[in-house]
Amino acid sequence: MQRINADLDVSVILPAYNEQETIATVVKKAIRALNGLNCSYEIIVVDDGSTDNTRKEVEDLMALIPQPRLYIIAHRINKGLTAALLTGFRHTRAATAIFLCADLQSDPEEDIPKLLTEIRNGYDIVVGWRQGRRENKVFLSKVYNFVCARLFGLHLHDMNWIKAFRREVIEDIELRSDWHRFILMLAAHRGYRITEVKTNWHPRRKGKSKFGPSRIPIALFDAMVIKFLFVFMDNPIRFFGFWGILLIILGSFIFILLILLWITTQTQLRPLMLLSLFSVLIGVFILMIGFLAEMIAMQEMKLDKIEQRLKKDEPSNQKS
Repeated sequence: MQRINADLDVSVILPAYNEQETIATVVKKAIRALNGLNCSYEIIVVDDGSTDNTRKEVEDLMALIPQPRLYIIAHRINKGLTAALLTGFRHTRAATAIFLCADLQSDPEEDIPKLLTEIRNGYDIVVGWRQGRRENKVFLSKVYNFVCARLFGLHLHDMNWIKAFRREVIEDIELRSDWHRFILMLAAHRGYRITEVKTNWHPRRKGKSKFGPSRIPIALFDAMVIKFLFVFMDNPIRFFGFWGILLIILGSFIFILLILLWITTQTQLRPLMLLSLFSVLIGVFILMIGFLAEMIAMQEMKLDKIEQRLKKDEPSNQKS
């Protein structure tokens, strides 16, 4: 694994959208926890297009806290949690990044030491497992975790909660819109070690939740897309080739039967004839897609090799 040069030990990333009532408390708790661990750190608040005084609350704290330890990065519009995390990841200067909630449902003083302990034990990602959770979304969350466990073989109790990452992880994985839910799957697919720790869940006392049950169907659809990418992107011809050849064989078999039927009985089943020809054409089309996908996969492999070479050359370039 490539060693990442880092200026600090820990970066705490706090995505916040309309959290003016809790953000100051979360930041203060995080500072107390990090000071108690005697480590170098920074706290990055990503204001994701808030329409309240979230940004002002953080800026008021920045005037009181010794710099440079607290930063705020503001999106002009609300872009969602994935975009907020990516912004935080891009600006982190630490060896370990910790994603925490800004709504006080997690307690930084309790949770930061737990997450960092497992990172120091050699894990690449540490996930919080909510204890005592009482929400109407618990059942849907269990269904989601169950489906993901079956699809990806990743047996964790709580995939969408607070997390700690080694910097290697956040520099290695790529996220698209709303793919923050699949950070663990993407990392596990690349061979990173993941564990979970029990953390206390605290009911939200102020503000409103930004995530509702309506996101579950979208998340399940995205999960199927990622599963498809994992299984077939490395060797897409296995998927497209199977279905293409199957349709070609099936269409050809029906076509031959219809020709024999016409020769022996002079019976013409023109709709079935057209259907068989259509099946063959669709099969050829799917097979061609498979060949094109193979070419794309080969180019992707070449790009990955180039990227890895550039990463290996970075330390030597910095020294020179």
